[in-house]
Amino acid sequence: MTEFEERTIDISGGIKMRYRRYPGGDMTPVICIHGLTRNASDFEDVAPLISARTQDRGRDVYVVSLRGRGTSDRDPNVHNYHPFVYRDDILALLDKEGIDAAIFVGTSLGGIVSMLVNEKAGDRVAGVVLNDIGPDLAPEGLARIAGYVGGSGSVDSIENAALAIRAINAVAFPDATDEDWLKFARRTFRQREDGAWELDYDPGIARPFNEGDHTPDLWAAFMSLTAKPTLLINGELSDLLTPAIVDKMRAAHPALLYCPVARVGHAPMLTEPESVRAIHSFLAAF
Repeated sequence: MTEFEERTIDISGGIKMRYRRYPGGDMTPVICIHGLTRNASDFEDVAPLISARTQDRGRDVYVVSLRGRGTSDRDPNVHNYHPFVYRDDILALLDKEGIDAAIFVGTSLGGIVSMLVNEKAGDRVAGVVLNDIGPDLAPEGLARIAGYVGGSGSVDSIENAALAIRAINAVAFPDATDEDWLKFARRTFRQREDGAWELDYDPGIARPFNEGDHTPDLWAAFMSLTAKPTLLINGELSDLLTPAIVDKMRAAHPALLYCPVARVGHAPMLTEPESVRAIHSFLAAF
C-alpha cells in the first residue's frame, strides 16, 4: 500500500480533523471525501491510483476523515454534523495546505460537500467526481440509511463485524466475497481496548440525519457545477441515485460525464474497472 502522511488541522469548535496526504507531484491535487458513516480508509486503494506518477508526473491526494469519523475528533455538538459545517472544514483544509484549486472526488455525503464547496467558493474547485450522489435523494435509499445509521452495538470479532456489514450492504454488492466483507469491516470498524469491535464513527451523526437536518436544497449547488468538468459515477443497483434522478441531472448539466457501474449499488468503491477508467480519463484533462 502506498505510504501516506497523517496530518491534523484544527477546525471550528475546537475539533481536530485528521487527513491523509498521499504525495504524488505537482499536477492539480485531488481531495477525496467519504460517505456518511465512513472515513479516510475508504480511499486506501483509490488514492494511490490517483497519486501515481506517470511519465515523471503525479498529483498529491488528500483524503479526509470528517469530524466524528475515524481518527478525527468527535464533536460534542451533534448539530455540527452538517454538510455546511463539513464544507467549511474542507475550505479550511485547502487554506492550510495552500491549495488554490483542487479536483474533488466525493462519495455520497462527500459529493454533497463537494457541490457545496463549489457553490460557495467555485474558484477553489477545478472539477468534481460525484460518486453515486446528486441533488435529489431517493426516499427508498434514505429510508435504508436511516435504518442503520447511528447503530452503536459492538461485536466480539472482526469476522462478526464482517457479517454485520454484509447484512446491511449485501444488496449493494451481490458479488462481494468473504475477503471483501472482511476488508469492508476493517475500514468501518475499530477495535476497542477491551477487544470488542465497534463502528468507527460517532453515533451522534444520526441525530441531524434523522431530524431531517442533513440535506440542504442541493439543486443550486449542483447547477453551480454546469460550468465545471463533472463526472458522475453511478451504481446501477443504487437505491439512492435512481435512473430518474440521473436523467434529471443529465438534462440539467448536458456536459455531465456519466459512468454506470454494473452489479453495484450505493456506492461504488471506485476500484471497479469502469470506475478506474473513467476517473483516469477525467483526471487526464488536468
